[in-house]
Amino acid sequence: MIYLVGDLQGCCDPLKRLLASVGFSASRDRLYVLGDLVNRGPCSLEVLRLLRHLGDAATCLLGNHDLHLLAVAAGLRAPHRSDTLHEVLNAPDRDALLEWVRYRRLAVQEHGWLMVHAGVAPSWDAALTLQLAAEVEECLRDHRHHREFLREMYGNQPARWSDELQGHDRLRNVVNTLTRIRFCTPDGHLEFAAKESAEKAPEGYMPWFDVPSRKTAGTPVAFGHWSTLGLVQRDDLLALDTGCVWGGRLTACRIDGGRREIIQIECEQAQRPG
Repeated sequence: MIYLVGDLQGCCDPLKRLLASVGFSASRDRLYVLGDLVNRGPCSLEVLRLLRHLGDAATCLLGNHDLHLLAVAAGLRAPHRSDTLHEVLNAPDRDALLEWVRYRRLAVQEHGWLMVHAGVAPSWDAALTLQLAAEVEECLRDHRHHREFLREMYGNQPARWSDELQGHDRLRNVVNTLTRIRFCTPDGHLEFAAKESAEKAPEGYMPWFDVPSRKTAGTPVAFGHWSTLGLVQRDDLLALDTGCVWGGRLTACRIDGGRREIIQIECEQAQRPG
């Protein structure tokens, strides 16, 4: 069986209950976690240890909170007031866990689904999405230079993709798109402040997946990141962040055999919105 699951954000108990409810077997089944493995929830360390222990049975994408963990651990970013990363940062197996995180991917296309944390730019097709994700992954895995990448990763500019982008500007735009996008203009200009539901798009913007000309239209895309959006199911779209850390649900979807079977686990509230 093959399962896609939305944002965990350090909520290990719901993950354990989810795996138990489906009788998950690492020798038989596959789990795809769509980013934001850690932070804000109470058990980020336990989540990382569990997922790492699953080995090849779990494919885990990087979300903005996972990249934030790497930047904080490298001393390049101050922790946020709402962060709950201290157990990871002080763990005896900290170095092994952080290296494991650095080697996760930002985009995967398997079993008929393109999987990302937040979304894709309207001008990207699936092949370009995977190519650009691989460019970032290569930087993260560079033992000597990944700190430089993490140092230059933050910022909202450039806010629109161009094939002419190079260097840190190029990588920053790719990271922001894959891990932060919610709303954009029809020509792909990203907006980062709004975090409300799709119906509350800022003037001139729309949800990235509603851009009429987006090149991934018709390609099934699964993503998380947008808890106020909730569960969305369309022919070519699957949104799975249903606010586990906020006291919502942890949502998974079984996709093998062409099915879409939704499994949801009720979650205790770990943090309050705002």
